[in-house]
Amino acid sequence: MNITPDIKYIGVDDPNQHLFENQYHTPEGMCYNSYVILDEKVAVMDTSDRQTMEQWKQHLAEALDGRKPDYLIVHHLEPDHASGIGEVCSLYPEMQVVCSAKAKQMMPQYFENCDIEVRALAVKEGDTLSLGRHTLHFVMAPMVHWPEVMATYDDVDKALFSADGFGKFGVYTADEDDWAREARRYYFNICGKYGTPVSTLLKKAAALDIQRILPLHGPVLEGEKMAEALRLYTTWSAYDVETEGVLVVHASIHGNTAVAAERMAEILKAKGCSNVSVVDLCRGDLAEAVSEAFRYSRMICMASSYDAGVFPPMYDFLHHLEIKTYQRRRVGLVENGSWAPSAAKTMRPMLEGMKQVEIVEPVVTLRGRMKDADVAQLEALAEAVL
Repeated sequence: MNITPDIKYIGVDDPNQHLFENQYHTPEGMCYNSYVILDEKVAVMDTSDRQTMEQWKQHLAEALDGRKPDYLIVHHLEPDHASGIGEVCSLYPEMQVVCSAKAKQMMPQYFENCDIEVRALAVKEGDTLSLGRHTLHFVMAPMVHWPEVMATYDDVDKALFSADGFGKFGVYTADEDDWAREARRYYFNICGKYGTPVSTLLKKAAALDIQRILPLHGPVLEGEKMAEALRLYTTWSAYDVETEGVLVVHASIHGNTAVAAERMAEILKAKGCSNVSVVDLCRGDLAEAVSEAFRYSRMICMASSYDAGVFPPMYDFLHHLEIKTYQRRRVGLVENGSWAPSAAKTMRPMLEGMKQVEIVEPVVTLRGRMKDADVAQLEALAEAVL
């Protein structure tokens, strides 16, 4: 598949990969992107995941059409992109591996017999590599989202090979009408902790004449889609609000807290909040809930009490927000407990430990089933959150 006359796509779809990194649900599967630049010299841009290596090698051979690669550019050492380094080095013993200095240092952790010390060319910020007509410019991107990551800019096709940046869940051939949903879920769960490094990469990218972005997951971005992706990444990496509205998340043991959450959503809408999202942490996708939390400006957490603490699905959710550096939001709390309500005393310190997260009053306590007398408290909380 040609991206441009000189850049060929040799990535692989894995429609059977339904649990990416053994934790993120990918019902449509996953793609592992790789590219070849054909010039006087040939550069292969990354390899593939272990499960898809045979198909990737076939794609590589078809793209090369009898030629041999001069360079393998390694943007990211994570195994879903780099599992083939050892094998492709064996296939092409004269090929040079181009990577960041940190990647060169880390590579022996994964590949013992590649003679990396001799074969690897470590590049730094601003270094270039001529392929003939094409000159590759190397842009360091540490902690997007590993310390060895770099991006590459091709000044002829004005293409940015962005590593995990601008990636998304799903196969390469997926319907892209709603790129943002799976890209958002991918960003906040994979890169979300590293907003500052992502912002740094965006500033570097802004100085380049980029016409297309070629990520390691998801589609090539061009035109209006690329502009929208850049806009969203600017918002996401700054932890700014994408959508003014309220996320209502609930963790309910027997369904009573869930009923109260739906009533809370009705109250918010009645008070003029047009964007209200309700997420069931017990049945929904945790990664989706995390991305929704970052998307909206405000959140209400509603949970059953459990073993003198909070029901575990809510604890897991808040723990994930904590490690992904959730910040700069207003949050309301609703707890439910039949004899010793305890959910709020667990939720509050978790949220207060996050940067600039404001817990609004009142904290609402339900006992068992929501009653008519409880509605006034829910309305007061809704008013305070809004």
